[in-house]
Amino acid sequence: MKAAGLKRRVLLQGGSIALMLGVHQIARGATILAVRVWPAADYTRVTIESDARLNSQQLVVGSPPRLAVDIEGIDLNPELRELVGKIKPGDPYINGLRVGQNAPKVVRIVFDLKQAVVPQVFSLAPVAAYKHRLVLDLYPEQAIDPMEALIAERLRDAPRASGGGSAVAVAPPPTAPAPAADPLGDLMAQQSMRPGPQSPPPAATAGGERPVTPPPPPVVAAAPARPPAPSASPVPPPPPVSATANRTDRIIIVALDPGHGGEDPGAIGPNGTREKDIVLQVAHRLRQRINASSVNGSPMRAFLTRDADFFVPLGVRVQKARRVQADLFVSIHADAFTTPAARGASVFALSQSGASSSAARWLANKENDADRVGGVNVGNHEAQVQRALLDMSTTAQINDSLKLGGAMLGEIKGIGARLHKGQVEQAGFAVLKAPDIPSVLVETAFISNPEEEANLRRVDYQENLADALMRGIQRYFAQNPPLARSRQL
Repeated sequence: MKAAGLKRRVLLQGGSIALMLGVHQIARGATILAVRVWPAADYTRVTIESDARLNSQQLVVGSPPRLAVDIEGIDLNPELRELVGKIKPGDPYINGLRVGQNAPKVVRIVFDLKQAVVPQVFSLAPVAAYKHRLVLDLYPEQAIDPMEALIAERLRDAPRASGGGSAVAVAPPPTAPAPAADPLGDLMAQQSMRPGPQSPPPAATAGGERPVTPPPPPVVAAAPARPPAPSASPVPPPPPVSATANRTDRIIIVALDPGHGGEDPGAIGPNGTREKDIVLQVAHRLRQRINASSVNGSPMRAFLTRDADFFVPLGVRVQKARRVQADLFVSIHADAFTTPAARGASVFALSQSGASSSAARWLANKENDADRVGGVNVGNHEAQVQRALLDMSTTAQINDSLKLGGAMLGEIKGIGARLHKGQVEQAGFAVLKAPDIPSVLVETAFISNPEEEANLRRVDYQENLADALMRGIQRYFAQNPPLARSRQL
């Protein structure tokens, strides 16, 4: 009996200690570490990072549209108060917000909205440099059509061509031929005659520019807009195509895919240069060249899967390119490795089987992790189904991708850039899985290499790189003329 009583007392003491620890943990709750806002025309994302998983409830209220979010188990702290000041006037969806302690251990955030939204609220487990994240994605009730966005972009850029407003990218090379006709203009005219046309999102039309685009990282070396390259000439006109039967009489669309964005910074160089910023700058420069060029008389237009600092899931990038019926898909990145010695540019195509090298496999796995870092709502079943459909890549698509990659790799070498591999490599990159679009992924340089990081920040290097990629596209089309087809809005 005495031994049993002693055992009972020990158990009771242990239970009391465990209960006290549990109460302490519950009382402390989660600590908010950071808040971030990523406004874009596609959607606005609000991220609340904490040291423990957050539970929340949300309610949408109309007239005027508002979204109330209650976060349980926390107290209002300075980090949450900072959320108010992070809402910018150019945000397409959020007009402002209020945050307060609604009840003990319950913080309420009320978003005053500019338009009705369809919110997606989900949690992300710790990954990369992030702890737990509560994500609020505010989508428009009617999703933005990529073709509509392409038309709106053309309308927005039209005044710039005549000298009104400032352009994001540099002026096109003087030798680039101006297209004689613009079929996209006909599509724009048709669109304007439709009953009840949609107005472009505020962020896409305010002042002719997107006010939500953050400033690019500092440029190390000031240089003229188009400095002469020591080992490369300016972009020449497209090589002649002899057969007049190859004339397409349609718009040639090249989808440009600046990697990463928003919550996903991509690789970060030793001096803090972020991959997502560099590749967006290169894409803007390449877009300007594409929009000033033509293929055998047919005008070219570039479509960007993202034109500002926001995250786009890998499958959505491919879906956007297919929606605008792109003729080519070029994903732009800046490589990184565990040691600073690795260097050189690379071009990759998709592989239906194994990777062409262990390095290619490692890189594909790293790039395919972008969805985990950037933050994808895995509960969105429709997106998962759509992504599964993109596994139908064909041998013909891969063969054309290898041709495009070979043309680009040769032009990159022509500007004196070092190549990491002398041939196009292959691996299972998720972003290259469009079954009907020749697709390549260009690793412009190793941002983890201090010398190449410095090059990527230089204006003249970005200019020469955009020139090389443009020449590669022109060379591919000269040998593989696009098929004639009509585009449907």
